[in-house]
Amino acid sequence: MSSLHKTSPLLASMLGNMPSNSVIDELDGRLIRLLSDYPRIGVLECARRLGVARGTAQARLDKLTARGVIRGFGPQVDTEALGYGVTAFMTLEIRQVEGYQPVARHLESIPEVLEAHTVTGTGDLMCRIVARTNADLQRVIDEIVSATAVVRASTVIALAEQVPYRTLPLVTRAAADASD
Repeated sequence: MSSLHKTSPLLASMLGNMPSNSVIDELDGRLIRLLSDYPRIGVLECARRLGVARGTAQARLDKLTARGVIRGFGPQVDTEALGYGVTAFMTLEIRQVEGYQPVARHLESIPEVLEAHTVTGTGDLMCRIVARTNADLQRVIDEIVSATAVVRASTVIALAEQVPYRTLPLVTRAAADASD
């Protein structure tokens, strides 16, 4: 594993109690953008492009990783290119007696469930799911609602992605807010 992916245990323990919503500064923002634009770049090249010492770039990367600001370095997979061309959002109402944990465990066992969040409003959980076809979507829905704690479900199919998942505008805003 390259040093880009390692976090110093000492640094992680020192920064472990910092809130994950701590402000990033302009250099952190530039580093995140650089890593987003060039995910295979090494720390030495990051330092060169940012105009800082290699140790500074590594320390910043370690800090951002230890605080959970940077959560991973893996590839971003396009589900449609993978053969899952149908995306849907599903709201689940669950039995309050059992809580959300049993349903969350059930959802984790279904590969087509990309994410699930507890929410406010008429439902209890909101899921983003994918399927190969509309018929396959029915299979995924049936598997989801087979959990005994699910009382009711509502599904909407996404027609087209208008704004893809993104975080860089938020990183830019957070870094700008830090300099104010």
